[in-house]
Amino acid sequence: MSYLEKLDPEIYSAIVDEQNRQVDKLELIASENFTSKAVMEACGGVMTNKYAEGYPGKRYYGGCEFVDVAEDLARERLKKLFGCEHANVQPHAGSQANMAAYFTVLKPGDKVMGLDLSHGGHLTHGHPINFSGMLYDFHGYQVDKESETINYDDLIRQAEKIRPKMIVAGASAYPRFWDFDKIREACDSCGAYMMVDIAHIAGLIAAGVHPSPIEQADFVTSTTHKTLRGPRGGVVMCKEQYAVDLDRTVMPGLQGGPLMHIIAAKAVAFKEAMTDEFRAYQEQVVKNAKALSEALLGYGYKLVSGGTDNHLMLVSFIDVPKVSGKKVEKALDKAGITVNKNTVPFDPEKPFVTSGIRIGTPAVTTRGMKTDQMVTIAGFIHRAIENRRNDDALADIAKEVSEFCREFPLYQ
Repeated sequence: MSYLEKLDPEIYSAIVDEQNRQVDKLELIASENFTSKAVMEACGGVMTNKYAEGYPGKRYYGGCEFVDVAEDLARERLKKLFGCEHANVQPHAGSQANMAAYFTVLKPGDKVMGLDLSHGGHLTHGHPINFSGMLYDFHGYQVDKESETINYDDLIRQAEKIRPKMIVAGASAYPRFWDFDKIREACDSCGAYMMVDIAHIAGLIAAGVHPSPIEQADFVTSTTHKTLRGPRGGVVMCKEQYAVDLDRTVMPGLQGGPLMHIIAAKAVAFKEAMTDEFRAYQEQVVKNAKALSEALLGYGYKLVSGGTDNHLMLVSFIDVPKVSGKKVEKALDKAGITVNKNTVPFDPEKPFVTSGIRIGTPAVTTRGMKTDQMVTIAGFIHRAIENRRNDDALADIAKEVSEFCREFPLYQ
């Protein structure tokens, strides 16, 4: 019997149930992944006990000599992994990482441009109910209605007209490569700072299968989970000229004590990301996404922009009567397939309903699935959507999915 099972059987039971859900279902949420056992070991280790306000060598507490080692390793590994000049690994999450970049060079009320949430952006890129939209005068840019991709010439013209102090690139649901040279051109056209949120594509960039913005951008933020396959947390990278101000903004400006167990786990993940195995994994993530998108197109589904360049795709039901992302998400869940409903460009539905779903391949690729399995998964998805009103049929699919998943063990 484990310590937790004896002390708190309710929480123990919830954890066991969650483990079984991860084992028995197809995890296709694009922002989710499975960490290594080494990362989880660091997350659950003794560094969770240590307060370490400040930075290595300049702490407000004694007894930090060993957590300093962990943070120094995390910072240096991150700099090496992405080739950046300065790195801060203390942000608790991606939202705090973005907030740190904003607070370093912006003042409340400053104009900022970011990709519209309904066109693939993120809450922290200026949505009015988020701190970013509340504090700053955000102006959204959108994808082209025909191609459903970013028209960079339009973006440059918009920047010249609005003259923002910062332009934010990056997305939570954009299936194509970013042209960071064009984003830099837009920034230079109006004297704006360039910030890129690579939370979704960080692992792809680290492996060289997606263009990197490190050279062009003033600030690059990221989460450390998703494609990077680390613990849940955030980081900020920047040019050396902003280093002092950024560090001061993170602590004491926005946060107090860092989560040293998570920083240790970040260091582990960054080391893993430097291996040939990790690079091969990221290449497979993209191959799997292309194979899955092609299989779905073969079944007649509409994909936003017609496909994908990265780890995710958006299936649009905008032209399908009486079908919504919410309904499809629920049907797929009953069939043992986890996705999330998602808005698509020019979506007429509300955000809690949506006209699409977002599908990603990082988690299933971590389990060892390859392109042949993507064809099988597309078949499961299609059957589940076709039988979305038939709970018995969905239950049968769920049994097949569970058997299929057991062929690719998770945490043996």
